[in-house]
Amino acid sequence: MSDFDPDPERVETLRAVADDVRGDSSESKQIAAILYRVSDLYDADEDTDPQEIYLNVRNILNVKEQGGLER
Repeated sequence: MSDFDPDPERVETLRAVADDVRGDSSESKQIAAILYRVSDLYDADEDTDPQEIYLNVRNILNVKEQGGLER
């Protein structure tokens, strides 16, 4: 059994937490996006791996650091 086998309960929990922390601030939106992306590891309908998620999260952080998408 892999650490990332499909786990619908874990997906639901991570996405619920993401929804709870998402707010108006860019930081809360950023954390929610990261949590949602991590939940994809456990979603049977998603085809992803830890490296892809790491790169995606790194991109989210880089965009934030550079002032966002609307520069």
